[in-house]
Amino acid sequence: MGVAVKINHINNKSLFCNQPIKWLAAQEINVPDPIYNWLTELDSMTQRLARYCQQVTVKPYQEGFILLDSQNEEAQLLPNSQRYWLREVVLFGDGCPWLYGRTVIPEETLTGPERKLINLGNVPLGHHLFSGNNLTRDYINLGIQNNCWVRRSLLRLSAKPLLLTELFLPDSPIYTK
Repeated sequence: MGVAVKINHINNKSLFCNQPIKWLAAQEINVPDPIYNWLTELDSMTQRLARYCQQVTVKPYQEGFILLDSQNEEAQLLPNSQRYWLREVVLFGDGCPWLYGRTVIPEETLTGPERKLINLGNVPLGHHLFSGNNLTRDYINLGIQNNCWVRRSLLRLSAKPLLLTELFLPDSPIYTK
């Protein structure tokens, strides 16, 4: 199924490692309405981004099985698993980087049709997640990293969990549209 790598090794080159994300408590959230509307989008973010360009493309940055320490924040938000599938990508709108995406999936989620999640390649995660009616979202957390907005969602695909974190880069239409 792949080789497990300690998360610390992967974090050294992770798209999200340059600064910690400051997750906001409900009382701390002071977001302009247009940005809040983007951050709380319940449908496919890929489809929403596609409204502002001719072409959305995905460039995988890293994919593979990892081990998460039980003290790791992501591990605490997901069921315990021996291994997790990590996928980090950059979404581009007409060649301009708009969003970093990080998905962490317990190995137990990757059964049945969800096994396809490890072979997405250049296909946006949203194309798979929103293609049926078996997706639910437990919550959306909002945060900030280096003056860029971040959101994190615990999603369930056929009742099986995965954690999706999206960092909106400075040229993303979230800031101008």
